Amino acid sequence: MTETLPADVALVLEAVLGGDDPVHVALRRQVPHIRVRERCTCGCGTAYFDLDTEAVEPASSGPGTVVAAEAQIFTDGGECPGEVLVFAQGGYLSWLEVCSWSDDIEVTLATAQRSLCP
Repeated sequence: MTETLPADVALVLEAVLGGDDPVHVALRRQVPHIRVRERCTCGCGTAYFDLDTEAVEPASSGPGTVVAAEAQIFTDGGECPGEVLVFAQGGYLSWLEVCSWSDDIEVTLATAQRSLCP
Protein backbone atom coordinates (compact mmCIF):
# COMPACT_ATOMS: atom_id res chain seq x y z
CA MET A 1 0.00 0.00 0.00
CA THR A 2 1.35 3.42 -0.95
CA GLU A 3 1.11 6.21 1.60
CA THR A 4 1.75 9.93 1.46
CA LEU A 5 5.28 10.94 2.43
CA PRO A 6 5.36 10.99 6.25
CA ALA A 7 6.79 14.07 7.98
CA ASP A 8 9.70 12.14 9.54
CA VAL A 9 10.86 10.89 6.13
CA ALA A 10 10.42 14.33 4.54
CA LEU A 11 12.41 16.09 7.31
CA VAL A 12 15.31 13.63 7.20
CA LEU A 13 15.44 13.74 3.39
CA GLU A 14 15.55 17.55 3.54
CA ALA A 15 18.40 17.45 6.06
CA VAL A 16 20.47 14.82 4.24
CA LEU A 17 19.90 16.38 0.80
CA GLY A 18 20.67 19.92 2.00
CA GLY A 19 23.24 22.20 0.44
CA ASP A 20 24.12 23.27 -3.06
CA ASP A 21 25.39 19.99 -4.51
CA PRO A 22 23.70 19.77 -7.96
CA VAL A 23 22.71 16.12 -7.43
CA HIS A 24 21.13 16.96 -4.07
CA VAL A 25 19.27 19.92 -5.59
CA ALA A 26 17.85 17.69 -8.35
CA LEU A 27 16.86 15.00 -5.85
CA ARG A 28 15.15 17.57 -3.60
CA ARG A 29 12.99 18.54 -6.59
CA GLN A 30 11.78 14.94 -6.67
CA VAL A 31 10.63 14.84 -3.03
CA PRO A 32 7.14 16.29 -3.69
CA HIS A 33 6.59 13.49 -6.22
CA ILE A 34 7.57 10.49 -4.07
CA ARG A 35 5.40 8.30 -1.91
CA VAL A 36 6.40 5.62 0.53
CA ARG A 37 5.74 2.23 -1.04
CA GLU A 38 6.98 0.19 1.90
CA ARG A 39 8.80 0.56 5.22
CA CYS A 40 11.15 -1.84 6.93
CA THR A 41 9.30 -3.98 9.44
CA CYS A 42 12.07 -3.93 12.08
CA GLY A 43 11.18 -0.38 13.15
CA CYS A 44 14.37 1.33 11.93
CA GLY A 45 12.44 3.70 9.66
CA THR A 46 13.96 2.67 6.34
CA ALA A 47 11.53 3.70 3.59
CA TYR A 48 11.25 2.54 -0.02
CA PHE A 49 9.80 4.98 -2.53
CA ASP A 50 7.58 5.09 -5.58
CA LEU A 51 8.24 8.09 -7.82
CA ASP A 52 6.42 9.47 -10.84
CA THR A 53 9.48 9.64 -13.10
CA GLU A 54 7.49 11.43 -15.79
CA ALA A 55 6.90 14.38 -13.44
CA VAL A 56 10.58 15.12 -12.72
CA GLU A 57 14.02 15.10 -14.33
CA PRO A 58 16.63 12.61 -13.12
CA ALA A 59 19.60 13.79 -11.09
CA SER A 60 23.02 13.36 -12.66
CA SER A 61 23.96 10.71 -10.11
CA GLY A 62 24.84 8.21 -12.81
CA PRO A 63 23.33 4.94 -13.99
CA GLY A 64 22.52 2.10 -11.66
CA THR A 65 22.10 2.35 -7.91
CA VAL A 66 24.22 4.82 -5.96
CA VAL A 67 24.40 6.29 -2.49
CA ALA A 68 23.43 9.83 -3.44
CA ALA A 69 23.72 11.29 0.07
CA GLU A 70 24.67 10.18 3.55
CA ALA A 71 24.82 11.60 7.05
CA GLN A 72 26.06 10.20 10.33
CA ILE A 73 23.69 10.02 13.28
CA PHE A 74 24.91 11.35 16.62
CA THR A 75 23.39 10.91 20.07
CA ASP A 76 23.15 13.71 22.64
CA GLY A 77 26.25 12.17 24.24
CA GLY A 78 28.25 12.52 21.03
CA GLU A 79 28.28 8.84 20.10
CA CYS A 80 27.84 7.89 16.43
CA PRO A 81 25.76 4.70 16.38
CA GLY A 82 24.80 4.77 12.70
CA GLU A 83 24.00 6.70 9.55
CA VAL A 84 21.30 7.57 7.06
CA LEU A 85 21.83 6.76 3.38
CA VAL A 86 19.76 8.08 0.48
CA PHE A 87 19.82 5.84 -2.58
CA ALA A 88 19.07 6.82 -6.16
CA GLN A 89 18.53 4.47 -9.09
CA GLY A 90 19.14 5.94 -12.53
CA GLY A 91 18.99 9.45 -11.07
CA TYR A 92 15.70 8.99 -9.21
CA LEU A 93 15.12 8.75 -5.45
CA SER A 94 14.70 5.11 -4.55
CA TRP A 95 14.98 4.64 -0.79
CA LEU A 96 16.17 6.09 2.50
CA GLU A 97 18.01 3.63 4.72
CA VAL A 98 18.71 3.91 8.44
CA CYS A 99 21.82 1.89 9.33
CA SER A 100 22.93 0.89 12.81
CA TRP A 101 26.56 0.32 13.75
CA SER A 102 25.84 -0.46 17.38
CA ASP A 103 24.10 -3.21 19.29
CA ASP A 104 23.97 -0.95 22.36
CA ILE A 105 22.08 2.06 20.95
CA GLU A 106 18.82 1.77 19.03
CA VAL A 107 19.03 3.64 15.74
CA THR A 108 15.77 4.66 14.11
CA LEU A 109 14.48 7.38 11.83
CA ALA A 110 13.42 9.25 14.98
CA THR A 111 17.04 9.08 16.21
CA ALA A 112 18.20 10.42 12.84
CA GLN A 113 15.61 13.20 12.92
CA ARG A 114 16.76 14.34 16.39
CA SER A 115 20.39 14.25 15.23
CA LEU A 116 19.99 15.92 11.83
CA CYS A 117 17.04 18.29 12.08
CA PRO A 118 17.26 21.46 14.19
